[in-house]
Amino acid sequence: MIPATYPDRITVARLTARMLLDIKAVHFNATEPFTFASGLKAPTYIDCRKLISFPRIRATLMDFLTCRVLEDAGFEAFDNIAGGETAGIPFAALVAERMALPMSYVRKKPKGYGRNARIEGAMSEGQRVLLVEDLTTDGGSKLSFVDAIRETGATCAHTAVIFYYGIFPETEPRLAEHGVRLHHLCTWWDVLAEARRGGDFDAATLDAVEAFLRAPRDWAATA
Repeated sequence: MIPATYPDRITVARLTARMLLDIKAVHFNATEPFTFASGLKAPTYIDCRKLISFPRIRATLMDFLTCRVLEDAGFEAFDNIAGGETAGIPFAALVAERMALPMSYVRKKPKGYGRNARIEGAMSEGQRVLLVEDLTTDGGSKLSFVDAIRETGATCAHTAVIFYYGIFPETEPRLAEHGVRLHHLCTWWDVLAEARRGGDFDAATLDAVEAFLRAPRDWAATA
């Protein structure tokens, strides 16, 4: 069921950040940096997968995400909701339930046996597909999922995530060049502001995180 009420975007961003902090999905460590899949080092890490274990928070964020997409893209803009393997699958299912639409999921690569498919579930030519994921950093993994969807003859012009890093300026233009619009609930800047407001980490750690967010590649080069 589509929610009947929806807070303003600033409130949604703040509440989303607070929920992520409350369930300890946010990790800050400037002395022992985390390493991204790309090899980039960072004092930040976020685990949105934890959300599936917190029913009230999970439901609220899926309400927020559904309303955000409907507001931005339209109430009759989609025919199918696809989740990216693996983190996007539960969130796609929850959004599809709210929109009363079919759900499918996209593998990162063909499974190597059987039908050797990347798309699981029913997806057909001409369907307008919304790709749902937990987060995006630079948008790279989204392009592979979008291409797999388009290979079926379906279209995919939108992707929705709970969390968007918001620190790599090339991300949204990169997606736009591929014909994809990004929808999100909050960024690292929202989390940093809420962590300062709530005193979730010490000031030195938060200062280090802010330095990283302002110049991530420069920070990583000296880490």
